[in-house]
Amino acid sequence: MKALEEKILAEGKVYPGNILKVGSFLNHQLDVEFLLQMGEEIARLFQGEKITKIITIEASGIAIAMAAAVHIKVPVVFAKKNQSANLSPDNYTSKVHSYTHNRDYDIILSKEFLNSEDRVLIVDDFLAKGKALNGLMDIVSQAGAETAGIAIAIEKGFQGGGDELRNAGIRVESLAIVESMDDCKIVFR
Repeated sequence: MKALEEKILAEGKVYPGNILKVGSFLNHQLDVEFLLQMGEEIARLFQGEKITKIITIEASGIAIAMAAAVHIKVPVVFAKKNQSANLSPDNYTSKVHSYTHNRDYDIILSKEFLNSEDRVLIVDDFLAKGKALNGLMDIVSQAGAETAGIAIAIEKGFQGGGDELRNAGIRVESLAIVESMDDCKIVFR
């Protein structure tokens, strides 16, 4: 999505450790109109896939998942990173490693919101090594549901997660793929 690439170049900041900060529009402050355009593009890419639910992980994935859901007209279910008192005790869980936070955590999704009749689109803001997506696919599998594909706002192509998923036969559509961020210069695939 050319408009996303232009927005990343205009507003994105590269930090040490291959961190791309896009907090001005995607994962801190939200540019709602632009997010809805991104959601429309995701809906176009997955048109005809008979998706029944979109799933993501809290917190940064929720906005882009909701933007896609507006256009696909399905509910969004998000995996939580912490058990809470209002979460059903009957859950799917999977362990994931966060590249950004460099820590492992269990993601939790209530069984009442995902079942074997669901055809799921997994949506997230970033794809680096694919650990969060593997955790979500594990939860989809536990539910007996089907993964229709994965939609990503920004993929860090140089970290290999997207290519690994594609090589495993999983449909991954990224709106922007960053090929490199050497010397703080962003280059797209």
